[in-house]
Amino acid sequence: MAKKVAVIGSGASGLTAIKCCLDEGLQPVCFEKGTDIGGLWNFKEEALPGFASVYRSTVINASKEMMCYSDFPIPKEYPNFMHHSLVQKYFKMYADNFDLMKHIRFRHHVDHVKPREDFAETGQWDITYTDGEKNETTTEVYDAVMVCTGHHAYPHCPRDSFPGIDEFQGQTTHR
Repeated sequence: MAKKVAVIGSGASGLTAIKCCLDEGLQPVCFEKGTDIGGLWNFKEEALPGFASVYRSTVINASKEMMCYSDFPIPKEYPNFMHHSLVQKYFKMYADNFDLMKHIRFRHHVDHVKPREDFAETGQWDITYTDGEKNETTTEVYDAVMVCTGHHAYPHCPRDSFPGIDEFQGQTTHR
């Protein structure tokens, strides 16, 4: 029986995590709280709480040769520095090419990840998630967890790295 792996997030890292699991004979189950793949490259006109998004005008700052997956080159006809919509299209092509979509549970929010009581013996994890369509919460057991959620959804400003910031009278962007 293949080991069951929870992959949290279906952005650039989550997609490759799913594929790597499949390559290794593992059984990935990807939890995506949104309705589509792509993570922050899945542009939204209105900012949604808890979701990162590129700007409408975003163009990648690395060449397509440097940003592509080694096992799936970006089409030659794409420009060297792609608009975000082409990055998103590339991710969809990648997911379709390797049949990844069937392993993704959309509108599923992971609420808790914790080691099971017998973790020392089994190495297993309890994953508690909410199905956004049914509004049902469930806990399942997984042999491994890959957290692929990115780090752009919430601003982070290490205030202790900026002496005097609390006395600063001007406006700061992140608190």
